[in-house]
Amino acid sequence: MSSPPSLRPYQQEAVRRVVVHFRGSDEPAVVVLPTGSGKSLVIAELARLARGRVLVLAHVRELVEQNHAKYLAYGLEADIFSAGLGRKESGRQVVFGSVQSVVRNLERFAASDHPLGPFTLLVIDECHRVSPKEDASYRQVIDHLQVANPRLKVLGLTATPYRLGQGFIYHRHHHGMVRGDEDAFFRDCVFEQPLRLMVKQGYLAKPVRIDAALFKDGQELRYDFSTLFSASGPAAGGLFREEELNRVVAGHRATPGIIAEVVERARERQGVMLFAASVAHAEEILGYLPARESALITGETPSAERERLINAFKARELKYLVNVAVLTTGFDAPHVDLIAILRPTESVSLYQQIVGRGLRLSPGKHDCLILDYAGNPWDLYAPEVGSPKPPGDTEPVQVECPACGHANLFWGRREGELVIEHFGRRCQGLITDASPASGASRGPVGAASGAGDQVGAASGAGDQIGAASGAGKKHQCEFRFRFKVCGECGTENDIAARRCHGCEVLLVDADDKLKEALRLRDARVLRVAGMQLEATVNGRGLARLKVTYHDEDGTTLCEWFALETPAQRGAFAVAFLRDHLRAPGVSFRPTTPDEVVAEQRRLRHPDFVVGRKVGRHWQVREKLFDYTGRYRRAEAVE
Repeated sequence: MSSPPSLRPYQQEAVRRVVVHFRGSDEPAVVVLPTGSGKSLVIAELARLARGRVLVLAHVRELVEQNHAKYLAYGLEADIFSAGLGRKESGRQVVFGSVQSVVRNLERFAASDHPLGPFTLLVIDECHRVSPKEDASYRQVIDHLQVANPRLKVLGLTATPYRLGQGFIYHRHHHGMVRGDEDAFFRDCVFEQPLRLMVKQGYLAKPVRIDAALFKDGQELRYDFSTLFSASGPAAGGLFREEELNRVVAGHRATPGIIAEVVERARERQGVMLFAASVAHAEEILGYLPARESALITGETPSAERERLINAFKARELKYLVNVAVLTTGFDAPHVDLIAILRPTESVSLYQQIVGRGLRLSPGKHDCLILDYAGNPWDLYAPEVGSPKPPGDTEPVQVECPACGHANLFWGRREGELVIEHFGRRCQGLITDASPASGASRGPVGAASGAGDQVGAASGAGDQIGAASGAGKKHQCEFRFRFKVCGECGTENDIAARRCHGCEVLLVDADDKLKEALRLRDARVLRVAGMQLEATVNGRGLARLKVTYHDEDGTTLCEWFALETPAQRGAFAVAFLRDHLRAPGVSFRPTTPDEVVAEQRRLRHPDFVVGRKVGRHWQVREKLFDYTGRYRRAEAVE
């Protein structure tokens, strides 16, 4: 047997973390490694260490073949089950397969009477493609394997653990924070290697990004996708529609000049990939490129033709490869050193996938030039926030939790170093209970209960298991930056909650509150169009803060606050600041009305205010924020 390939330090650490996790838990786990960091080698090492049977799945045959080849480098044998590769073998201990082929032949994989036993470890490459829908292909495979082995270990690997419309694909991160929903299929990210660190350490080529624009006759020519970002793009959590993209790029007068500039910049480059916005756009781009050096691949390109073109590009018989959203994952051409982006991307994850095509190391390659002609707003090194990007000039901002100190990452806005607005709801920090964890699913070292147990024994990680599993359970910090309070028990709930998580009572709907108030003769409901703050004095000459809410017709309701004593300032923080702050949780402790007025840019107004008449005066009784009901808000267009 040949000696196994040498793993880089971060690859060794990734393997060790997987070992520790699966020795103490059966919960599905994720490893995050940037494109070009050698996920195939990590997969091969884990498959080599495993005692039980191992199934490695991918969604394209190129990845199946690549992962299989890395395992063979150990001098070991493994099967391939992929119709696209013309092989359907499933008898050996380790099988590399395409999910499409395996899901159509589940009876070959779910049998519990196989001579080598059931599968004990399932590895999913590009696991961000695992849909949360229970009837999706990957979930069908997992369910069938778990029938034969309820303690099946499931490991996913990806460069981008994020899925549009879902957010993060895992619940907890090993740095001690919550990222995805409580019901996410993958439970823990056990290891993540940052892209910036990979570049700094010389494991990936340096990306040189240029926010490109073409100037002609003194005018800037570029694609303007800004309306998509503010309307139907990331803010809606979905994909851009091709017809929307075509409205921007079809016959755009900048396209010929852009491609001429790409060709000029590519003179000293080895391989060029161009990412088009639509098929029609790609065909136009191809027409401006050198004919004998260029090719186009779309989702409709026949499999044999696609393979021929990719091989020609890898052999450098072609210099330019145009594609439409089909070569963002599972494509490996290390010589690529120029990437031209002529389309908007819906998330930083997709942007990283595109740029990642050019970051692999290759002889004679010093960096990768990234020409962005679409004005994409993403920072290549910025982590994914998880929630959809709100409209406008929002960016990732760090907000410390006042309760546990965790540094949360939310979408928001800054003025200099000050965070003046964020859209976070709940702290993402994980808090460890003082009591030891109970009920952890653990087996004896080396027991035949799963591949992970054998991996742990083989890699020498067993000594660390006691500390890892006995440190106490972790739960998400309860602090909420935005919330609605239960009228029955006072519990703070998520602003979208329908039932109180404290007492289970059905929370009063905002529309019901408005409907009830509108029926009362002594109530006034304001659809708030604005809020004015004024530092004034009361009848006794004492300083007061006057807050005036007005609707579109000029009708008003007012409230007053005193800030003279610590008790008054505390009451003001509870009754006003905690709801009105655009960046709740960010320290703001005014001691005078003038300070509040001076910092009013940090405050937001409610969507509705309900007042009740008390004697001859109106008193504010209810303020509704983050309203999403059926009544029109003041800023909405009729």
